[in-house]
Amino acid sequence: MRRKGQKTYTKTMKTIQLDGEILRNLGIIAEDKMILTKVAKYLRRMAKQASQDNTLMSKEEFFARVEEAEQDIKEGKGITFTNKADMNAWLNTL
Repeated sequence: MRRKGQKTYTKTMKTIQLDGEILRNLGIIAEDKMILTKVAKYLRRMAKQASQDNTLMSKEEFFARVEEAEQDIKEGKGITFTNKADMNAWLNTL
């Protein structure tokens, strides 16, 4: 049984464990400037990709899209299915 807030704690522990692993590995390669240079270059590239991720949206944008979708459904613009087979048939047309 999951308690309220437990999921957040688990994510935080995973993050702490990853941070520790990264720091340990950096300590191992700290003497080799060539490897550190490659790691720094790779990290810069990854940070640039992360900052350019256009799939991310703010909470406000997300909830605005949810409200828009709910309004579309009220206006009859949504698609409904009465069974799983009909839904799968429609999905296969995409």
